[in-house]
Amino acid sequence: MEDHGDHDSVRRGYDAVAEDYFAGFRDELAGKPLDRALLTSLIEQTGRDAPIADLGCGPGHVAGWLADHGVRAVGVDLSAAMVEVGRREYPAVEFREGDLLALPAAAGEFGAAVAFYSIIHLHPTELSRAFEQVHRALRPAGLFLLSFHIGTEIRHLDEWWGHSVDIDFRFLEPSDVAGALEAAGFTVETRAERVPYAGEVDTRRAYLLARRADA
Repeated sequence: MEDHGDHDSVRRGYDAVAEDYFAGFRDELAGKPLDRALLTSLIEQTGRDAPIADLGCGPGHVAGWLADHGVRAVGVDLSAAMVEVGRREYPAVEFREGDLLALPAAAGEFGAAVAFYSIIHLHPTELSRAFEQVHRALRPAGLFLLSFHIGTEIRHLDEWWGHSVDIDFRFLEPSDVAGALEAAGFTVETRAERVPYAGEVDTRRAYLLARRADA
């Protein structure tokens, strides 16, 4: 695995902003009908007997939404502070601290996985390793739903909610992400794009729904 040295700075940055991030994003799904529709579809196709992982879960608001809809949700995040907030706010969710490149999960543990805007902190050469980890952690025919900002730019933050940070946000081309998913053993079943909702950062967003192809 190639190490680009970015993960420690990402961890420290999210540790610094954890409380502010939760306050700013805790209710965001209320204004995101497409996200809710895709998550609902994921639940319906997965069934209630299998846990669903929220990868790069932050303070756990997506995992909490899943739990509210009858799912055994497991949130995984790099930031210990984010995990601490999640455990405090969403006691129905199991939270684990961990990296997308070395998921703290058993083989075949999850029925499905979600990664909303978490792969944007990976170097492009790390996508394949991350997707291989998701593939390993999913059951046969398991679904993987992910979203990201579309493009090729890198936006850097050195200040966020009044905290000093050092975080890159990488935009990605859907074709590149789909190619990495397919190389890791997934079949991409659904692709969608949208413009930002009111109040969001002005970027186009992509959603890919992929399935383990070895069923």
